[in-house]
Amino acid sequence: MSSGQRTERSVEIQPVVEYRLYKARFWGVTGIVILNIVGGMNWTYFGPISTEMVNDFGITLDQNNWLGNIIALTYIVFAPFVPVLRKRLGLRTTCMIGTATLILASWVRYAGTARSLPVNGAYALLIIGQFFSALSQAIFQIIGPIYSQTWFDLQGRTTATMVMSIANPIGGALGQLISPIPTHARPAILILGIVCTVFSPVVFLIKSEPPTPPTYAGSQPTPHMLTMLRALIGKQPLNDHHASLDSRMTIRERIDFVILTLLFGTLVAATNAYSIQSSQLLEPYGYSENTAGFMGAALLLSGIVAAIVTAPLFDRVMTHHLAFTARIFCPVIAALWLSLIWAVKPNNTAALYAIFVLIGVCSVSMLPVGLELGCELTRSADGSSAILWWSGNLLGIIFVLVEAALRAGVDARPPQNMHRALIFQGAFVVVACSTVLLLRGKQRRREMDVQKFEEYKAGGAQLGS
Repeated sequence: MSSGQRTERSVEIQPVVEYRLYKARFWGVTGIVILNIVGGMNWTYFGPISTEMVNDFGITLDQNNWLGNIIALTYIVFAPFVPVLRKRLGLRTTCMIGTATLILASWVRYAGTARSLPVNGAYALLIIGQFFSALSQAIFQIIGPIYSQTWFDLQGRTTATMVMSIANPIGGALGQLISPIPTHARPAILILGIVCTVFSPVVFLIKSEPPTPPTYAGSQPTPHMLTMLRALIGKQPLNDHHASLDSRMTIRERIDFVILTLLFGTLVAATNAYSIQSSQLLEPYGYSENTAGFMGAALLLSGIVAAIVTAPLFDRVMTHHLAFTARIFCPVIAALWLSLIWAVKPNNTAALYAIFVLIGVCSVSMLPVGLELGCELTRSADGSSAILWWSGNLLGIIFVLVEAALRAGVDARPPQNMHRALIFQGAFVVVACSTVLLLRGKQRRREMDVQKFEEYKAGGAQLGS
């Protein structure tokens, strides 16, 4: 047999990798979505009822803000460990840990409503409860992109990421709608605990991985978190035997990821800062707590609708234009946040609703775009997700603390207005969004998946469903 024949024979017997989809992927998405929703309620829940919290618990407005800040602060510390936890224990076990901390958070927080407790004792339990809720929120937010990569193909991956990423804002919107319904803060905290507990069994819908992967990327173990961090600073990857995907990043990819992190973090921080301080921003101008909550809900819910509409387009039509989309939307978002400097004034309800709806449409629909683009640039789905959400929480704390410090005094007109805070927020968003013009965002992970899928089709295999 000639060498040419031997080569041809070796090619013929080379195994063909099979890719397949399973219906169980939808059950897992359902579980993650529900847990993200109830987890997201914890963060913004106390924003619209800040006055009731002050009256019922004897705390200050700044202490009430820290019920949101403690979640962001805990998130910053815990987020980098979520990919490590998922890699060691598996996705299903990690989700169970997140659910356990969610239940624990609910009832520790409710224990703080006992009227026999002193002010500091009750507040300590509220803070501890929020701390545990931060652990669950970090887990369910960060695992979304890795679940999409593990279970979905190219025509459904962005949509799956979208559904899971917007679930947290849905929870935030529901939290802002539900918390003002009771007339006092203590019953509102009980309602939150019941909701979190009742829906926690859906964690059993989540499985770690399918028997057969859906794509080439889904078949490859993701790089270790340290491997990705080294790649971000231009270092050679560690001897990571669990990572088969190309974990090296070009200089252009590293620059793009820094820009993406700044953009993602700023947009998340601006939205969260408003959600936490909604009543403090609007009440001095004559708007009720219910109105402030409704405006926050309008922002989030309009964005959710927009994300549901746009995500399938990124999967099937604009498959290679994630960065281009960001370059279009980010300047619009910046202009809208800047406009609040002049729009927040008495008797301007209709204009404020319109602005918040437009902010939601542009900002929330960018969440899955940012998360998927992070995966494309790093080839590390949960690692990039952890860093992006980490940046949002870090900047969120900065926004809330700076804006609280910029609150006017009681002798201002109107008293305790936050006009200077709106100037800070608008200026920061404008500067951050201007960097989007430098974003290139090459989608190398998708290119690899397309190439491998073409090889798979050429091998004669058929995609299951």
